Amino acid sequence: MILYLESSALLAWLLGEPRGAAVRSAVDSAQTVVTSMVTLVESHRALVRAEHATQISAADRQRLKGLLARAQRGWVLMEVSAEVRARVEEPFPVEPLRTLDALHLATALLFARVYPDLEVISHDQRLIENARALGLGIRPVSGS
Repeated sequence: MILYLESSALLAWLLGEPRGAAVRSAVDSAQTVVTSMVTLVESHRALVRAEHATQISAADRQRLKGLLARAQRGWVLMEVSAEVRARVEEPFPVEPLRTLDALHLATALLFARVYPDLEVISHDQRLIENARALGLGIRPVSGS
């Protein structure tokens, strides 16, 4: 299985949310994990926000940053290319869609050219609806 790991799913895993264990299991069982650099940026910012809101400690944030750094070593990462930006400027099947979600979907569509059996894992319902409408596979997340 080729897995596109979207930020909401990654954060559920990192922050120990109920569906996080299912995300980790999917990541661990994937042949290849692909994602956007946006996922990493969003995740690091979310960890800073969680620390600021006292949901996690400074030590927890550092530990989670290390976990993320180790995990991403084996992932295929895509920068926000001109082709991704061009797709983001066009409508998606289920609008309105937030910019970061559009960046994830545009990136997943490019990855799907190389990995036709790609499955998207996300906890964002609008993103999932769009991915499905665009013909992308969806990796179900249990444990909710």
